[in-house]
Order: sequence, then C-alpha cells, then structure tokens
Amino acid sequence: MNKTEDRVVWVAKDDAMKDQTINGIHHITAIAGSTQKNVRFYTEILGLRLVKRTINFDSPDTWHLYYGDETGSPASVITFFPFRGVTRGKTGNRSLSNTLYSVGDSSLEFWMSRLKTYQVEYRGPFARFDEKYITFEDFDGLQIELVANSMDKRTGWRTPGIPAKHSIKGFFSAVLSYGSAEKTLDFLINQLEHQVLEQTPERIRLFSGDNKPGNYIDLLSRPSVPGHTPGSGQVHHLAFQVPDEQKQEAFKQKLEQNGVFTSRVMDRQYFKSIYFREPGGVLFELATSGPGFLKDESLENLGTALKLPPWLETDRQSIEANLDAF
Repeated sequence: MNKTEDRVVWVAKDDAMKDQTINGIHHITAIAGSTQKNVRFYTEILGLRLVKRTINFDSPDTWHLYYGDETGSPASVITFFPFRGVTRGKTGNRSLSNTLYSVGDSSLEFWMSRLKTYQVEYRGPFARFDEKYITFEDFDGLQIELVANSMDKRTGWRTPGIPAKHSIKGFFSAVLSYGSAEKTLDFLINQLEHQVLEQTPERIRLFSGDNKPGNYIDLLSRPSVPGHTPGSGQVHHLAFQVPDEQKQEAFKQKLEQNGVFTSRVMDRQYFKSIYFREPGGVLFELATSGPGFLKDESLENLGTALKLPPWLETDRQSIEANLDAF
C-alpha cells in the first residue's frame, strides 16, 4: 500500500487474480423517455453502435435498445428501456449515479468540441486519481463522464465524424453513491471478488478480473445527499460479467447461502442472468459472457431489425404496432 497525502493506492498482486470469475462490467441498463432522442444521443452524438433492437421481456410494448462497440462486447454496452410518459428521475444516493466511458488520453479536446457542436453542455476537464475527465448529461439527465487514459487498448465503433483514435472504447467505471459505502464495499470484496485499487476520503475504486478500464467500480460516500428518485435518466441495474452458466450458478448458491435473495436464472437470449440487491439497495445482475449479440444477426446487420424471443414471435404484429417508431 502506498500513501501520498489523503490518497491511498493499493497495489494488487497478480497471483491474487488467478481464480477470479467476475470479469468486470457486463452492461448497464437505464430508463429513457423519448425513444427517438435516446437513439439520436447514443448513436449520432456519442457514436455508439445500436447493436440490438428487442423489447422489454416484462413489458413487450417497450423497446429494449442496446448500444456498444462493433459487436456489443461486454463492458461496452449500455441498454435502455424507453418508457412513454415516464417522469424524469433525480440523481442521488443508493444508485448508480454516474456512468463513466473510456476515451484516449488525447481525446478530451475533441469531445469538448463535439459536445459544443451538438449543444450538449459539459463541465471540466477535471482531474481525479491519475486521469482527466469531463462530465455531461444525456437528453434524459443520465450523468455521463468521459475519462481520458492511455491504459485502454480497446477500439470503439467506427462512425462518421469521430476518428477512430477518439471513439468511445467502452465503459471505464460505474459510480455507486451512498451516504456510507461501507456495507457495499464489504459486499463487493467478499461476495463479488473485487479488490480495492485506490481511494480518497470520499471515493474508493475497486476492480474485478484484470486491472483495466471496464472492470472498475467507484464507491462514492456522500452523507448529505438524499436518495435518488427513479425515472428517466436513472440507471435501472448494473450487470457484472461471469464466464458461463456454471460460474453463475456457483455465485447464485454462494449468495443465497449468505442470505441474499436472488432471482431464478432468466434467459435474455444474448446472455443468461440472475438479479439481486446489494446491501446499499442497488439492483445487481450477473450475466454470462455469451452467447452474445451475433446469435441471431450477422455482424453487418447488427441492430437493424426487431429481434424477439421465440415465445413472443407469434405476437410480432401486435408488438410492432405498439412500439414507437424511430
């Protein structure tokens, strides 16, 4: 452990990672209002690829839209449920308050110029740990940060107007906010295989799997901040990546043995999922790495057609009639 002033850096040992089976963030799912504005913001402005058009399996009259890199690889995908008439939420504690994306170490000037062109207000650049970042909101108020760094070797989606070297590579981290993060910190370490990387009095950064962008979780302690209000612009749940159904089942058993109620295994077509709430109240998911979004579409055609699970295919005509056009 190295300490400089009020910042603590924990040096992880490589051999401690050998048995890790949580491999960072799988996806983040949030609530949106307007479908059209949501698609425009994430494809046209941020330059992500719409990799899958499907529906909310629990509410088939609502889209479930997935945005990510070229193939929708884990740790690149943000998904949205655009609910008609939903009221706007409010950011606060007991929530995933900030979604952090990774960009190149020389990309912030490009993004500040691009956001200004699209009349998206931003704040920064600011400094935190060894990184610089800017912060802004999507059209529903979802809090987003772009974090400049040289560690991330992933390539983003190729899109007009955004040079490859400046494209969004995927997630950098997700910020979980609480009055006190102590119980969630213990849960992430002892139940979900996270290690502390570094911390300040207000923020603790952990990682799972390898120490790299996309595998980080930041815990923020803000005692005076009220709880969040659900609605558009708020995150619904955070999904972590597990390699397969066997590892997922092992986690399910471990969690239940430790008094954590988990859902049944749910078939999301592109991954299998279980859901549970961590002690701070945020909804977590463990999602398998596969089979992935190429299961029912070619690479060239990803995200171009409405894909339905087999049990809803007979209702396609009525489902399509009830979905917003975009």
